[in-house]
Amino acid sequence: MSRTRIYTGNSGFTLIEVMVVVAIVGILAAIAYPSYQEHVRRANRAEARGILLEMAQLLERNYTEANSYENFVLPVSQSPRTGTARYTVQFSADTLTRNTYTLEAVPEGSMAGDACGTLTLTQTGVRGSDGVVAECWQR
Repeated sequence: MSRTRIYTGNSGFTLIEVMVVVAIVGILAAIAYPSYQEHVRRANRAEARGILLEMAQLLERNYTEANSYENFVLPVSQSPRTGTARYTVQFSADTLTRNTYTLEAVPEGSMAGDACGTLTLTQTGVRGSDGVVAECWQR
């Protein structure tokens, strides 16, 4: 006795069903990807802000010991500290004096087109950016 199976109808997906799923996935990706990119930019900015604040703290510590900001060498020159640089951490041109400094994080690589641009921090704690300062330094 042999058993034979009789199929009633088609099995699988039609081309239209597959195309509907592809369209839905495309729409979700079009919404999610820009949001993901903005999240990554904010995380990179937060890391650069943290390094600027840490360097400011080191400068203040040096000032209490030497009574000057001059001749201080930044121990960190990029953000993140290792890997591909997304920001270059440096003193703004001609701002390192005995009593003043301006630190800046200049975007590069994947952050070059960021709306916040260069983030700055002075010895008085004044924060700046090329974009809206409250948005760039708050998050």
